[in-house]
Amino acid sequence: MRSERGQSLTVFVSVVVFALLLVAGLVIDGGAQSAANRRAQLTAAAAARAAADETAAARLAGTRPDVGAAVSAARRVLASDPTLDASVDLLNDGRIRVATSTRVDTILLSLIGISTLPARGEAEAQLFGR
Repeated sequence: MRSERGQSLTVFVSVVVFALLLVAGLVIDGGAQSAANRRAQLTAAAAARAAADETAAARLAGTRPDVGAAVSAARRVLASDPTLDASVDLLNDGRIRVATSTRVDTILLSLIGISTLPARGEAEAQLFGR
């Protein structure tokens, strides 16, 4: 009788420890993913803002801005974080769209086969009127 109770207690403790590790993995690795999402979003926003700032003087003067210079300004900001994959797209209506992405290596979730988590950011800015 005692050995059956000891075995069931061992199974229970094993399940509880596994569940606690899983919850800790969600907290720790989820926090890392959240921080990476924030970094990707802030970098995308900074790049879009740099592109808009580059065209501000031309917009104020009422002339068509240099779109190439705006794209270059966005790419300079993106180059400051080489861990991010990024794209800069000029849209037909005078907007620029900056998209960033990266992957975060997991610590505890790798125990259940999840080795990386994605992180993304996106921002747009109006460069000139339609």
